Amino acid sequence: MRILVVTQYFWPENFRVNDLTVALVERGHEVTVLTGMPNYPGGRFFDGYGWFTPSRQRWNGMEVLRCPLIPRGKGGGLRLVLNYASLALSASLLGPWKCKGNFDVIFVHEPSPITIALPALMLRRLRGTPVLLWVLDLWPESVTAAGSVRSPAVLGLISRMVRFIYRHCDRVLVQSRGFIDHVVAQGASTEKVLYFPSWAEALFTQAPDSNQASPSLPPLPEGFRVMFAGNIGAAQDFETILAAAEQLRGEQDIHWVIVGDGRMAAWVKEQIHARGLADTVHLTGSYPLEAMPPLFAQADALLVTLKRDPIFALTIPGKIQSYLACGRPIVGMLDGEGAQVLRESGAALVGSSGDAQALAANVLALNRMHREERERMGQAGRRYYNQYFERDRLMTQLEQWFEQTRKA
Repeated sequence: MRILVVTQYFWPENFRVNDLTVALVERGHEVTVLTGMPNYPGGRFFDGYGWFTPSRQRWNGMEVLRCPLIPRGKGGGLRLVLNYASLALSASLLGPWKCKGNFDVIFVHEPSPITIALPALMLRRLRGTPVLLWVLDLWPESVTAAGSVRSPAVLGLISRMVRFIYRHCDRVLVQSRGFIDHVVAQGASTEKVLYFPSWAEALFTQAPDSNQASPSLPPLPEGFRVMFAGNIGAAQDFETILAAAEQLRGEQDIHWVIVGDGRMAAWVKEQIHARGLADTVHLTGSYPLEAMPPLFAQADALLVTLKRDPIFALTIPGKIQSYLACGRPIVGMLDGEGAQVLRESGAALVGSSGDAQALAANVLALNRMHREERERMGQAGRRYYNQYFERDRLMTQLEQWFEQTRKA
């Protein structure tokens, strides 16, 4: 099939859509990607990229078509609005000209913002190509929960836009079963909403040697390492993570290693010093996807957290699949769907969102656990991953939906 993927984020930015497009190419499909200039998470264009160039690239057997956008900067509200709106507008105007010929299906990757669906719907209107939208983040609920937008008038406009998008997509795929009722309530018909969870890139299942030294990896402190990897944002509730670290301040053997970047990174760095946690909480900065498996292999426990909010309780953070696939024990501080997956897996100790005391207690329990018991937890997580989130099985299902939608 000839498939167009529309996404706000793409290589060299680290998002799972990169792996999805590679998998489709490996299966013999002709893939074109319509996206913007890479600027996440740093907020500036990546080296070698500017407002308008390069507008066309080849990567891993696919064509990548790039449209101009306003970089996200430090991730403040106004800059995010400009970032989202500028790409939605430029891709809607330039997409029909850049994307030559006819496509069998259009696949929209939507971790946030949902505005990236608008260029796809423009192409659907002009060419009649069916659109499948993969919802990884619920709007307007997620922007409300993150505190990004509070104006009732603006939230009303966003809600009407979301309803328009859901009604006009041919299929709406959701990464969590908890999303289904919300998506239907926002206008999608029940029969076109399908459950399609995330997976982990193949490199996470290859279990690198934790003793391997690499000059590209940061030096990690000696002791029991609790590692968080990913976006350092409001949704991840670093206030509570730091509160748990304060409770374990006396356990000098326990180290909290934070790998990543995001809009809250400067605040976290400031708080580490203000709270006197520099000896036990360590910020490493961002590293490429390829560095994650050897970093994870050096962790004694992997940390996943979400802020307490009803909307976050519906989601399954994408890092859960990566954590499970790499076979490491997990400590979770989250509610709802994500917590249920972790408990079912047998790989994790889980406390409620916002509960610093439970997080500290679970970290301490893992620290005092025999290594063999932690290894058994990790192995249970990998078995669970293979049963429910294995990539090839999910890609086969996606191909079937593409075929059905094309013929509908």
